[in-house]
Amino acid sequence: MTSPRDKFPTDDHGWAELLPERRATAPLTGSRRVPWVVIGAGLTGLACARRLAQLHPDDEILLLDARRVGQAASGRNSGFVVATSHFPGAIVAAQIDNYRRVNRINQAGLELLSRQVAQHEIDCQWQREGFIHTAAGETALREQQNFLRYLDTMEAEHEVLDQAALQQRLGTSHYRGGVHIADGGLVQPAALVRGLADTLPANVSLHENSPVYKVTDGKPLGLGLAGADLRADRVILATNFESVSLNFLRSRIVGSTLAGSFTRILTADELASLGSLAEWGAISLHSGGATLRLTRDHRISIRNTAEYHGSVLLTDEQLARRQVIHRQAFERRFPQLAEVPFEYAWSGVEGISRNGTNFFGQQRKNIYLAGGYNGSGVSRGTAFGTAIADYASSEDSQTVSDCLASAPARWMPPRPLLDLAAFFIVRSRFKGVGLDR
Repeated sequence: MTSPRDKFPTDDHGWAELLPERRATAPLTGSRRVPWVVIGAGLTGLACARRLAQLHPDDEILLLDARRVGQAASGRNSGFVVATSHFPGAIVAAQIDNYRRVNRINQAGLELLSRQVAQHEIDCQWQREGFIHTAAGETALREQQNFLRYLDTMEAEHEVLDQAALQQRLGTSHYRGGVHIADGGLVQPAALVRGLADTLPANVSLHENSPVYKVTDGKPLGLGLAGADLRADRVILATNFESVSLNFLRSRIVGSTLAGSFTRILTADELASLGSLAEWGAISLHSGGATLRLTRDHRISIRNTAEYHGSVLLTDEQLARRQVIHRQAFERRFPQLAEVPFEYAWSGVEGISRNGTNFFGQQRKNIYLAGGYNGSGVSRGTAFGTAIADYASSEDSQTVSDCLASAPARWMPPRPLLDLAAFFIVRSRFKGVGLDR
């Protein structure tokens, strides 16, 4: 018989592998009755639990995660903390208010994280000097013009970069154009999530390796766990695409599996060939293009595959095959580093909807949900998590209003048609990617 823990597989191929060992908190056991349960200890769940603790200092808040902290999507992304989202295509006048709404949410999350990292002195390679959007092929170069018009409309501070400027900063002549966004930042995502988890308020109890397999309506609500009998007055789901396993967001969200590689630590001479910036992030203006980082600990990370893979991580053998694609892209950009080996590979799953929307609000009586960030979850997930705590506590704010205004998700067909539809939705991201992959 499959146990609840078997439904949430993980591995050690991720950013957490670059960090020291950390002892997980104990799984939840016994019989408990609490006012609040937050399911999912990624960025959304951590932000939600932290805010609930502030709003209800006399209440115990249980925060449960099916895995170890940092092993789900929040600790496996490329670590871009977005302030100004990229909406591909020509700017649509009727959507300008929506663009501003999304960017207000991003900014709220960025400010929250910036304060928390500083307040708790979280060692996570936090850098708030923006990052670069890049273009190598014709499709991405055309998109750069759309993006510049959008940034002007948003009044977002930015700098246009030509090929020479990009080579001077990044150490590669591969890109023919780019844009540096002044706000936003970079982070070691697993270190950030660990740091936030280790500095939770005293009235938050975190239990890792504690998957919830059922939420039962009632007063109180019942939660099914292996080895624990748990009842709660209110439950908040911060489980992203895995909400489907709890019978929420069915036919509305799926998981797209991404994969990337890390080099070994670069030598001083190798670093000197990479331009003037000590650390940087480069994200393609093509939706299927490569995402690269030069990290503070002197590695290059490259991610340039995304696929529908049943919303699960890749096996070692599958990662090895994807790493061939990573290698080709790496050497096209950095021929001077052709002899530098990859030391680690990683995969992660992002929650995507058919129309790129987010999810926020009450699902059933006393059950709330926030999630679905389509690859932009570091800042946005933090804002959504804080806002869903406010909303469930009958608190109002601009961010709550902005999150509530998220467009309804478009329907996806049930399986097996869902698998086929999701495959083509993800695959469509790579149309015309060319040199940007």
